[in-house]
Amino acid sequence: SSTASTKQRKLLDAAGLRFVFDELETTQAMVAESQADADTMYVLFATALVFLMQTGFAMLCAGCVRAKNTKNILLKNVLDACAGAIGFWSFGFAFAYGKAGAGNPFIGTKSFFLADYQDGQYNYIDWFFQFAFAATGATIVSGAVAERTRMSAYIGYSSSLTAFVYPVVVHWVWSSEGWLSAFNPTPLLGTGLVDFAGDGPVHMVGGLCALIGAYFVGPRLGRYDADGKLVDIPGHSATLQALGTFILWVGWYGFNPGSTLGITGMRDVAALSAVTTTISAASGALGCLVITHLLDHTYDLLSALNGALAGLVSITAGCAVVDPWAAVPIGLVGAFVYSGFAFMVKYKLKVDDVVDASAVHFACGMWGLVATSLFCTKDNFAAAYGVADPQFYGAFYAPVGQGHQMFGCAIIAIITISAWVTVIMVPFFAALKAFGLLRSPIEHEEKGLDVSKHGGEAYPNYVAREEVSQRATAAPKADRADGTAPRGQTAAGAPGDMVTPVDSAGTRGSDVARGPKDEVMRVSEA
Repeated sequence: SSTASTKQRKLLDAAGLRFVFDELETTQAMVAESQADADTMYVLFATALVFLMQTGFAMLCAGCVRAKNTKNILLKNVLDACAGAIGFWSFGFAFAYGKAGAGNPFIGTKSFFLADYQDGQYNYIDWFFQFAFAATGATIVSGAVAERTRMSAYIGYSSSLTAFVYPVVVHWVWSSEGWLSAFNPTPLLGTGLVDFAGDGPVHMVGGLCALIGAYFVGPRLGRYDADGKLVDIPGHSATLQALGTFILWVGWYGFNPGSTLGITGMRDVAALSAVTTTISAASGALGCLVITHLLDHTYDLLSALNGALAGLVSITAGCAVVDPWAAVPIGLVGAFVYSGFAFMVKYKLKVDDVVDASAVHFACGMWGLVATSLFCTKDNFAAAYGVADPQFYGAFYAPVGQGHQMFGCAIIAIITISAWVTVIMVPFFAALKAFGLLRSPIEHEEKGLDVSKHGGEAYPNYVAREEVSQRATAAPKADRADGTAPRGQTAAGAPGDMVTPVDSAGTRGSDVARGPKDEVMRVSEA
């Protein structure tokens, strides 16, 4: 205490040992500075992992589209980061965390363009970490509306999401002034929404925007036949799909454990977050693999990959407040939630969500909030949120009368976040569609957006199967004595046969072998 310090100073002065007290104060200041440096370095590294998720989304989305649209989807992922940075710098952070006077429970009102930013409340590392989250939320939509959306429409969406739609929800959930926030001095229902790493602000917002966008832009050409039956349009690279998922999984170790916003005094919370994140992802992947095998009698790679992502999203809200064992049922239920919602979107709503973004992020984001309200333990909640003796925690642990508050906050959050996104984004996408600014022209979609808008194919050595079939049909059926076609040609273009593409000058190129379902790839020189 200050009184004790004063007495100690007098005693040390009387003994001629005042320097001891001065050295102690200097040491304490150095320790505090070192802790601040360590926390900043920790958050910097976590942010780099979160930003690496942009690469994961880019690879996953590229693998899920046809080769003729690869450049287009990659550029959109790049623009998510660029538009997100400018949008969050100019308005987003201010709406999310800026405050003036007593604050505002709905929206922030200070630090636009980072003016007066370092006023003792925040440091630049805070903006950097939050920007990476904002960019992640925007990127969720890119895969859902892939292969048929205008670039200008996508840039407009990405900017509006990171500058306004997402930041408002962040203010509700994570700002100390937010009406839903567990950090509010007087939290809703005595506890506020427990969402440690962003199931509500990031995944629900991004996933619902993906669903709305995919609905308004309409399905890809040929996705549904004349009778409304779903037609499979496989992506061109399972390798990129798997690579992207693994990169996203690694990035989640910055997303969830990094949400401690420091390592000093939080090492156990960060470690628990990493453990539960791992277990839930594994449970989700195995759950989806089993579900698909029971339904289709196949071990489907893409289902397992999306199952891992479903598990990762499902644990995001509660990663720091649930015990490791609870991550198993959370991930498994997430697999069922994903599978059921994806089926409803594709077969009942007939919305063409290319990468199942709405099922992975929106549906599993909702489940993550509910799961946290059920499995949150008292000790974990106290450690993660700094509450000395929490009165309200998970419904499966709390005494009667002390478990429904957290569940109630989760339901209120699901309803209000869904309503907010719907009210803003439905008119936004509807206006783009009404003015003809949303969907690419049919001829561009048929030819491929890479050739139509981006100066050429991402894979110059790939030839579309339809093109090969036409050439094979037009080619001479036989010119050998034994009645067989020359090397590099087929009379019927049967799968697995070698075919020879013809370039724009009419000369023959290198031989090709059939690759993915809708394409072939050159494998040897003629």
